[in-house]
This record gives sequence, C-alpha cells and structure tokens, in this order.
Amino acid sequence: MQKNNNELVVGLDIGTTKICAIVGRKNEFGKLEILGMGTAVSEGVIRGMVTNINSTMQSIVKAVKEAEDQSGVNIEVVNVGIAGQHIRSSVHHGSRTRHNGDDEITVDDVTQLTMDMYKTVFPLGNEIIHVMPQVYTVDGVEKINDPVGMIGVRLQADFHVITAQTNAIKNIKKCIDKSNLKIDELILEPIASSLSVLTKEEKEAGIVLVDIGGGTTDVAIFYDNIIRHTAVIPFGGNIITSDIIEGCKVMQKQAEQLKVKYGSAMSSMTKPNEIISIQALKDRPNKEISRKNLAQVIEARMTEIVEMVHMEIVNSGYYNKIAGGIVITGGGSQLANAKQLFELITGLDVRIGYPNEHLGKSKLEEVKSPMYSTAIGLVLAGFWSIDERENKYSEVSTGKVSEGKKSTSQSSLKVSDFTKKISERIKGFMLDDYNDTDFKS
Repeated sequence: MQKNNNELVVGLDIGTTKICAIVGRKNEFGKLEILGMGTAVSEGVIRGMVTNINSTMQSIVKAVKEAEDQSGVNIEVVNVGIAGQHIRSSVHHGSRTRHNGDDEITVDDVTQLTMDMYKTVFPLGNEIIHVMPQVYTVDGVEKINDPVGMIGVRLQADFHVITAQTNAIKNIKKCIDKSNLKIDELILEPIASSLSVLTKEEKEAGIVLVDIGGGTTDVAIFYDNIIRHTAVIPFGGNIITSDIIEGCKVMQKQAEQLKVKYGSAMSSMTKPNEIISIQALKDRPNKEISRKNLAQVIEARMTEIVEMVHMEIVNSGYYNKIAGGIVITGGGSQLANAKQLFELITGLDVRIGYPNEHLGKSKLEEVKSPMYSTAIGLVLAGFWSIDERENKYSEVSTGKVSEGKKSTSQSSLKVSDFTKKISERIKGFMLDDYNDTDFKS
C-alpha cells in the first residue's frame, strides 16, 4: 500500500561513482525518517558532469525503482544535486532604495533585493543556481546579518552567487525528463551535504566542509552561520584508483578493493613489511604488493587534493576565522588516515562528518555512512532552506513555527510559499531580459 506523498521528499544524488535516491519524511520529533533508498552504478558521469544521457538515465531509473520498492511510494518529483569543475562562485553587491524610510524593512524588501541579483549578467553559457546574502548595510550601517524590522531608506547587501554551465544543467534536466521525473530544486552538492553533517554551532563558529566524492572534492566554508565560499576541485576517489592501477599494475576492480581494504592516506603509518597478495590473471602466479608502496601511491594524490583544499581556504580569506576546523565527508573520507593527513597539512582540527545530525530511527543503517551525506542533504533541503534566515522568514509568512516548508498536494516535495514566490518572480525577470531580436539568427 502506498504511503501519502504529501509529507515526503526525495533526494537524487547523481554522482560519478554511484547514483542514489532516498525517500524521507519528518517524524513527530522533527527528525528525518528514511523510508527507502536505491543505488545504482553511475555509468554516464565523469567528474560530476553527465557525459552520457542514456546511461545516466538508466542508472537513475534503477535507483529510483529500488527506492520506490523499499518505500512503497510513487516517486515523481526529486531534489537533484549538481557538481563539477564548471561550478563558479563570486561575490556581488546589490542595493535598493526604499520609498518610505519611516517604515520597517520587510521580508519583501529583502526578497526583492535578492531577486534583483538574478539579473546579474554572467558570461554566455553560464547561469545562476544560488544567490546567498552575506551581510547587509542599512543607510551606511554595515555588517547587519538580518535587516528585517530596521528603519532605513538605502538597503544594500553583498551576495555569494554560484553559477553553473548551462549545458551541464540542461544535461541533468534531460536525464531527469527521460526518467519521467521532475526537478523541484537543483542544489549544489556541498551545500546539500552541509545540511546533513554540520551543526548550527559549527556554522556559526566557522567551519569548512570537504566532501570527497568519486569525481570531485567539493568545498564549502561557513562563518557566522552564513555560507561564505564554495569551490569544486576536479579530483576525487576515482583518480586515486587510477593511480593505483598505474602504480601497482592491477585491474580497476582490484585497485578499488586495494584502496578500500588496505589503502592509507599516510605511508608513514603503514608497516613496511606488510604484503598484500591479489589474484592474478589465469595461469599466472598471484601478484604481491607492498602495503607501504600502496600507501605511497595514495598519499601522493591525497596530498595534492588536501593542498588544493588548503589553498581554497586560505584564498577565501577565512582561514584565521575557522574556529570549528574541517569536516570531511563523502566516500573518500573513509580512507584510512585521511583525517590525520588533513590535520597535518592544514593545521586545523578535523572530524569525519556522518549524515546523522538530523536523522531519526531508521531500518536502513547504511544511510548513516558519509558516502550518503549529499543524498540525505538533498532530502533535508525539501524541509529546510539553505539559509537559516529564509527559514525564519518562511515561519513569519506562514504564521507557524518549526514547520519548515509547506507541502503541496501535487508534489512529493515540501516547498515553501516564500521559495515559490522567489522562483516565479525570477522567471519573470529573466523573461523581461529578452526580446524577440535575441532569438533571431
């Protein structure tokens, strides 16, 4: 018997190594209850970007079917993650002049200012996927986190704007369409992961999230409970596997097993006399590999990835403000001694992030693995906005507290009226930017 879809959210993580669909709902305690999960090997994605639509579609269908069978839910609408080295982030300034400075600044004023940023012109072939307010200025008074309720004429703000390649977005949408699904929200994967593994206190103190996936390593920096910097590094666990294939002269399946079972991110923490014996090809003797040599191959690439993460943190300008250190998550975070290598190179405290921050009891214990952080975060994004201030604005507009986003009868996702209003207005602005001559050859 099918469950009621009105209170359900589906997250779809289209990764380089796996595609995962998770169905969840909030229980009576406000925690996330996982009802079903489906996974499939990802065949058509390279470094976070879809390169084969049909292969990716088939994997999506398989994962969604498995999630439907487990949950007893007919999945029609999904929250989808996006990643890849085409992702860019930048800071832009926006301002509005209010007609009556004696009236309080309202949620609508803040919303209008945010929507104006969607009209920012970017290079052809790129489009905005997220606009996130940083700090506001009201009549020259700076560093205001939330201006609603203040008195003022000139409202200004700095915005963290994230863009993605238009074709990459179109390819994802094409895969979803061919799978007979609809996208509710397209969310940058490290932002989704942050919802599942970071605490509010960590975001306030200053924290770096590092999501080590198969094709990419995603970085998101939070400070004062606001996202400040995002980046995508085009290296992940798959390139380590490729290094093992080349360095140890083994096949891909063997290389992946060596990495997961015997790999270490620090060769100094591996005994030099340990030997691993693996099955060779037919009629050939077993191949023996030194565990120390294996660790040296892995360490070389992991060091490169960690140094790139370190550079992103330093270049963001927030290195000295990161009181909470680093949280590493994703499948790559499970590599032995990865935590220690991050601490050694960055000089910051590090913990492994498990997506159980908002999870309630579940029969599917495997969802608590770091490799499902993004998928869990995509489900949570259906209940809570990425920006804490949006959650508060939504509560004010609905007149309810702690209810998250309102559910709709025609969708399995919960979408706030506030978010819908923004989306509709943005579409209007975008249409206004074009005229008939733009479409003539």
